[in-house]
Amino acid sequence: MAKILEGKVVSANMQDTIIVEVQRMTPHPLYKKLMKRNKKFKVATDGKTVTVGSRVRIVETRPVAKGKHFKLMEVKT
Repeated sequence: MAKILEGKVVSANMQDTIIVEVQRMTPHPLYKKLMKRNKKFKVATDGKTVTVGSRVRIVETRPVAKGKHFKLMEVKT
């Protein structure tokens, strides 16, 4: 089953590629307080136009390029 993640577009400067930042909450190993953790993914857009700041859903796929393993599923806003 493929991963489906939701995040915010932080860069749309490349051709057919955007960078999406996904935020997750994880507990601290000792104190158990929830902490925010961010990770950036390169995403293939397949010709769709997306602006910086948009909320998007991405889905894991076979490697499209060396660092690109996700495709754009839908644009939320």
